[in-house]
Amino acid sequence: MAVPILWRDPAKIFGCCLNIKPFKNIFNVILSHLSEESRDYLKIQGIDVFKEIYHQPLFNYISFWKCLDLCFLDYMVALTDIEENMKYILGKKILKLFINSDSKFFSLSISELQYLNILGTEQCFSEIEYFYSDNNANSNILKGLAKINTSIKKLEFYIMYIDDDDHGIVRLIEVQKSLKEVIFRNSRGTNETYCKLLENSLITYADSVQYLRIDWKPITEFLSNFVNLVSLDLMDHSYDYFKTWNNLEKASFPLLKFLKSERVPPWVLANLIKNTKGHLIKINIFNYQDVDDGRLIKAIYQNCPKLNYLRLQLSNEYVSDFESLLINCQFLFKLDIIGMDNFNWNKLFDILTKFSPINLYKFTFSAFNYGGLKLESLKLFLDNWNERHPVLLEIHSGDITIRDLMKKYKTKGVIKEYVLSSDEWLYIQMDY
Repeated sequence: MAVPILWRDPAKIFGCCLNIKPFKNIFNVILSHLSEESRDYLKIQGIDVFKEIYHQPLFNYISFWKCLDLCFLDYMVALTDIEENMKYILGKKILKLFINSDSKFFSLSISELQYLNILGTEQCFSEIEYFYSDNNANSNILKGLAKINTSIKKLEFYIMYIDDDDHGIVRLIEVQKSLKEVIFRNSRGTNETYCKLLENSLITYADSVQYLRIDWKPITEFLSNFVNLVSLDLMDHSYDYFKTWNNLEKASFPLLKFLKSERVPPWVLANLIKNTKGHLIKINIFNYQDVDDGRLIKAIYQNCPKLNYLRLQLSNEYVSDFESLLINCQFLFKLDIIGMDNFNWNKLFDILTKFSPINLYKFTFSAFNYGGLKLESLKLFLDNWNERHPVLLEIHSGDITIRDLMKKYKTKGVIKEYVLSSDEWLYIQMDY
């Protein structure tokens, strides 16, 4: 049983590995499936990558591969020590091992692969439920998929560059029948024409889509149609932070449970939270330019009685409002606070020890400026927390002397486990 499970989706298991050795080992197993005829052909082309391949595999491991990540395969080909034009030839041969009359995939990830041919492979991709692509992919491949697949439930698309003429992804979206989760990533400034096309392509699925992420300010009022959203993730990559967010004003999300945002103004989020119906259980917010002016934290404690996780930036001016939040959000069990500027940690810690709900014991504290979280402040917090549930504590601060304090209070039983990092910015970037 272990072999089919491990080989169902190797990219998921090894895709984040920093060591290239596992990639090479998997690649050697893949190469071992090539026939003698294919090996001879590659050698004639000047491609000899079989030095570590000794015998045919015991299993047809590739037959267990149900989640086809061509980005993963392309990366392994890229690791070979052969010329670029040879990598193209090798990639085509390897792809034939995966795509044949016996193949059936439920997940497909593609990128800039010019040698993928959908024609004649209908049976392989007709039941895909997860699809990832970026706009480096050949638009004709996406249009080809649109002719054979209507079963995608989760779709992820990454805008790598601006291209007004790339309508392949729009066509693929338009033919789907079971779409529930959509992720639009964007690493570039907003192209309103292109983003508007993507927004309009989703309107048909307003009733079925429950999980949505978009990395730009909404160009249209399309979000006002998505009344069944359970999760909303907003990120703004534009350079005009204060540009109007009017297209969110009419949006109401009565079923929303998860809200995540980056670079979205606090007052926009406050209005959005007011238009939920008290079902939010997780809020994760980070802004580079702005901290709350009081409206956001008030909207949270007035409209989120079921909240169990909160990540938020705090400034000194509104830290007192945290008392109301702790009193009204009695289901909180994890709190992630980013202190801005010369944040008064003593005041926050005093409020936490006096008003924290009984289930709140997981904390992450990050000082936005190095050295902002002092040893004395943390010691006071831990001393006053002594009679409560032992805490799980994650600290991001420039004060390296905190480590000894963590060890001491773990021995005392006040801290159950802890993580300490001096790199606040790494934390902020990676957490998102």
